[in-house]
Amino acid sequence: MKNERWEWRPLGDLFDIGAGKTMSAVARDGIDKTPFLRTSNVLWDEIDLSVVDEMAIPPHELPGKLVRPGDLLVCEGGDIGRAAIWNGEVETMSFQNHLHRLRPKADGVEPRFFVYFLQCAFTQLGIFEGAGNKTTIPNLSRNRLADLEVPQPPIGEQRAITQALAWVRSAMKSHDRATAIAQELKRAVTRDIFTRGLRGAPQKETEIGQVPDSWDVVPLGSLGRIGNGSTPKKTLPKYWIGGTYPWLTSAKVYDREIVSADQFVTDVALRECHLPRVEPGAILIAITGQGKTLGHCAVLGIQATINQHIAYVATDTKRADPSFVRGYLETQYDYLRQVGSGGGSTKGALTCAFLRGMPIPFPPLDEQREIVEILDAIDRKIDLHKRKRAVLEDLFKALLHKLMTGEISVADLDLSALGQTVLEGVAA
Repeated sequence: MKNERWEWRPLGDLFDIGAGKTMSAVARDGIDKTPFLRTSNVLWDEIDLSVVDEMAIPPHELPGKLVRPGDLLVCEGGDIGRAAIWNGEVETMSFQNHLHRLRPKADGVEPRFFVYFLQCAFTQLGIFEGAGNKTTIPNLSRNRLADLEVPQPPIGEQRAITQALAWVRSAMKSHDRATAIAQELKRAVTRDIFTRGLRGAPQKETEIGQVPDSWDVVPLGSLGRIGNGSTPKKTLPKYWIGGTYPWLTSAKVYDREIVSADQFVTDVALRECHLPRVEPGAILIAITGQGKTLGHCAVLGIQATINQHIAYVATDTKRADPSFVRGYLETQYDYLRQVGSGGGSTKGALTCAFLRGMPIPFPPLDEQREIVEILDAIDRKIDLHKRKRAVLEDLFKALLHKLMTGEISVADLDLSALGQTVLEGVAA
């Protein structure tokens, strides 16, 4: 869907398109190396410099392989068309051949407007379908890129659209920063709490390190029953068709509390497959899983059953607050993953037997509950920033689509309201 109010021209008419340096064994092993950008460094409207590679570029080639502030970088391969502006974050930076470097060669060009247009075109409108070479590795060659028809609205309108979208992006980033700060605060507070407690009591050395002298260290299995579930045969309809009893996989163990299910089994499956009926308040632990799932813990908020990749800990709530136990297990995420991956001295998977013997700190119940209140307050702050960020992301996507298709005009936007959104995001 094109905005017919705008003039459309080939991208090559507006920008000079430069080619990057190809990595080679000689470049890899040479001296006097120069940092360079790859496609992994170029995100949508963002340059990620967390990992930057280097290669040797001959002096006579180097000037033509450098980026300068204001250059528009576009990915040739991978997520083709992905684009961002280089703002001069590093004084000397080159770029690899899988990136295109675009510099305005015509008047009336605001490069960041074209970042946003390309994002809309490639991720929402699909108007450049087939621009990549789909017969082999998807790529966006220089000639294909130069031939892409793009709009060139009046420069004032380009800048106004860019400003509106950039303000929303700024608000999103402010919530990303606030979330990261709150998560670091939680890590620091958690380390301190599980080492010092809340009562200022003297500490003692234990098998899990220092804990308050008034705390015990007990096996997890002493707090309640530990077990796991199984998977009824998918080929038997009697186990699944018409099922109403929640059945959870390790993929569901990703939040502090589980309050819903995606899959359900029948009463026949519960009976014949000996599935446990796990009550609300049990702690669930992913004992296997793809990606980062292994080691995740959550408190069950509904009655459910589970598969063999989850262990449950049904504690006596008169002795142990489930959220306290989950909070401590969260601090052991890396250790649980090491054990579950066969590392360390255990030389085995993360099993129920291992969990039963796992030592955990055990303060009095009233102190457990106070600790949970503190950690919950930080978690609520983190959740608030994540929710606000999600709302802003939806707003950005809607604005991007409507502005680039002409469904709304930037002149109709209340930019002061968007500016206030940014300020609220920073202050939150």
